[in-house]
Amino acid sequence: MIVMYMGEYNHTVDAKGRLIIPSKFREKLGDTFVVTKGLDGCLFVYDNTEWTAFEEKLKALPLMNKESRKFVRFFLAGAASVEVDKQGRILLPPSLREFADLDKEVILAGVGGHIEIWSKDRWAEASEYDDMDDIAEHMAELGLMI
Repeated sequence: MIVMYMGEYNHTVDAKGRLIIPSKFREKLGDTFVVTKGLDGCLFVYDNTEWTAFEEKLKALPLMNKESRKFVRFFLAGAASVEVDKQGRILLPPSLREFADLDKEVILAGVGGHIEIWSKDRWAEASEYDDMDDIAEHMAELGLMI
């Protein structure tokens, strides 16, 4: 079964680095899941099934290729398995909070097969959609028609 995440939620990281995961996401993620460095300065969140599939793809990359090694290192070295507590929170490791510049206010965004965790400021920059017509043209070139 393919799990799809969607929606945007505003939450805060507390002083201990804990973050409440929205119940709509928790229902699909389960009690433990993986958080890792993401692209564009955010964190990626994967349920265990999606993470295992992603790991298999990473294992298939050629080790002799320097970019492959760097790509694998980026996602795996920073990855952490997290567990939801009784209040629906996870503890984000300091290295991941620092990477994504997560201080207080954060945005959790469902983006298909994974969830992204953004600092509120970075989300505001990344979610400017004034160039969507140009982007839509490029998506058509990749075979996506709407």
